[in-house]
Amino acid sequence: MNIQFSGFKEEDFNVFTIDGLENRMEALQTIVQPKFHTLGEHFASVLSGQTGDEMFYHVAKHARRTTNPPNDSWVAIAGNKRGYKMVPHFQIGLWETHVFAWFAVIYEANLKQQFGVELMKNVDNIYKKIPKDFVWSKDHMKPEVLKQGDLSKEELLTLFERLATVKKAEILCGIHIPKEEAITLSGEETIKRFEETFKTVQPLFDLSKAAV
Repeated sequence: MNIQFSGFKEEDFNVFTIDGLENRMEALQTIVQPKFHTLGEHFASVLSGQTGDEMFYHVAKHARRTTNPPNDSWVAIAGNKRGYKMVPHFQIGLWETHVFAWFAVIYEANLKQQFGVELMKNVDNIYKKIPKDFVWSKDHMKPEVLKQGDLSKEELLTLFERLATVKKAEILCGIHIPKEEAITLSGEETIKRFEETFKTVQPLFDLSKAAV
């Protein structure tokens, strides 16, 4: 599939330094979101083939914001045409400091408790299979993550237990690419990194389907 994507540039990250909601949203819509639409279209097709589910992409609108400008933005790819927050999904996005690509189950998801239980049952396999340079997040609204290579199996299990028992819990797993590295990658290299990442986290998506 041909995709016209040139990679991420300094100006994409600089959007998150612009003051004011209106100004930042305008820059986000003109500079970053066209790239998200391109990536969303590409990965909706790729992930439909990879997962066996029809996938749709959703570019974050940040519609609820009235004063504070967004510190990050993303495109989500999910098996639901109307929205992504309530279902397991894949995300590609930016903070001022880095690019992220990961599998996500966030706090609005209906099957969090059951998914947490599935993760706990499969912790041995997940701990072995997730690469050491991958990261886990327990809150998509914060840039801080836990590196797989720094976690013990018990600590990973605690993350999964939290998902099963805490109402507002979330879990995300994938990669961070620091801005300094991201701006050196071609569009093709960036796409390849995302494709490899989504293949690696595919077993987590499969487990989420078992949780339904």
